[in-house]
Amino acid sequence: MPELTVSSASPTTTRADALVLGIRNDDDAGEFADQLALLNFTGDDGQVTVFPSGGAVNAPLIVAVGLPETPTGEDLRRAAARGVKAAKGASTLAVALHPAGVDEVAAIAEGINLGTYDFDRYKTKKKGVKAAMVVKNAVILTAFARKTTTAKALDRAATIAAAVNQTRDWVNSPPGDLRPPEFARQISEYVPAAVKAEVWDEKRLAKEKCGGILGVGQGSDAPPRLVKLTYTPTGATKHLALVGKGITFDSGGLSIKPGASMQTMKLDMAGAAAIVAAIVAIAQLGLPIQVTAFACLAENMPSGSATRPGDVLTMRDGQTVEVHNTDAEGRLVLADGLALAAESTPDLIVDVATLTGACMVALGLRTAGILSNDDELSEQVFAASHTAGESMWPLPITEEMKSVVRSSSIADLRQHNPKPYGGTLFAAAFLREFVGELPWAHLDIAGPSFNEGSAYDYTPVGGTGTSVRTLVQLATELSEG
Repeated sequence: MPELTVSSASPTTTRADALVLGIRNDDDAGEFADQLALLNFTGDDGQVTVFPSGGAVNAPLIVAVGLPETPTGEDLRRAAARGVKAAKGASTLAVALHPAGVDEVAAIAEGINLGTYDFDRYKTKKKGVKAAMVVKNAVILTAFARKTTTAKALDRAATIAAAVNQTRDWVNSPPGDLRPPEFARQISEYVPAAVKAEVWDEKRLAKEKCGGILGVGQGSDAPPRLVKLTYTPTGATKHLALVGKGITFDSGGLSIKPGASMQTMKLDMAGAAAIVAAIVAIAQLGLPIQVTAFACLAENMPSGSATRPGDVLTMRDGQTVEVHNTDAEGRLVLADGLALAAESTPDLIVDVATLTGACMVALGLRTAGILSNDDELSEQVFAASHTAGESMWPLPITEEMKSVVRSSSIADLRQHNPKPYGGTLFAAAFLREFVGELPWAHLDIAGPSFNEGSAYDYTPVGGTGTSVRTLVQLATELSEG
């Protein structure tokens, strides 16, 4: 990520390779009016135009970025990322998007940090032009350039963006390089001293009766893992538990997926990656809230030892589950994680998972679903996602799903919906069985966790790091409440 600073200097006097200039459609473009008119730039939200300054300012290149009349933090976050990407070849930037407060300065900083992300670890040949495009320094021009307040805002933005980018790195990693034992090792190395990491191997999982994680992972020669992370700061009055689905590769097991559907199944650990990165960011920010996180890691593979449709698994809390489709494995590992989370007696539980294709049908590829057993918590998570700039939408857990989940003839619960509709609601109803009476929210990130299309705004191709910002925002609000 580039080094960020703030300044109250004028855009026309700030030296940089490029000046990113925010312009609303009703703005007077001043000395650049003629050039922008020739380029048909109207200042509409999302519009970007690049042109040489002609010596009018201390930046040889001007990047004009359209803004809405009253931009939100998310508008500025996206505009900053667009400007950074359009300033090709610039190693230093001046960014003038007219923030109205310190929170908006932080949003711009996040946009710059997220917009410069690039996953090229596996590329042996770095093109010279691309290497020259890396932004090394950026100054945010603002009237709010007070050292104490803006420095704190920049630090927070950098911490959150680093957590998002770490999540992206893990999601983008080839699945053969991030199998459960290796993922657990990397998590243990990643967390700071303030976060205690405890790794449960397959023997410990058996001792702890985590039948869901073991059942999913038993078809692979890379055994499953559970990573428990705890952050217990002094003065914490709230306790948040996080649970993440960490299927490092999902072949579907014996209910095997078509070949084309497996191509992106390295993404199936995005929930675990997000909750790990979130607890690290929470600790680095020093938020006074206790957090316990459970990353449930397994590889879902077909083999002679794999779980079969028709098998019955016993979960951590003693409930039995009849398996109907081994490609609905995420809810099985989450069941153990949620039961463990409930045992830690938190004030609330949030799980994150790339759980159902049905959620993508309902909400598209860029919006996560929020399902909860508590209306107040659902509203709180929804509000936090809006503040953080992540697209989420509440969905119901309809009452009839409870009887369907409990309709197995030989076990306490059935694992898979017998009908071809309501898959997201059924999965959430299944998970609800493992949290007891505790307030709980489930984030289904199947759509927005991975971008198979072209990059846009601050969202790259591949892993997106979705839900990290929402979790940190939620923890911030809980710690302040």
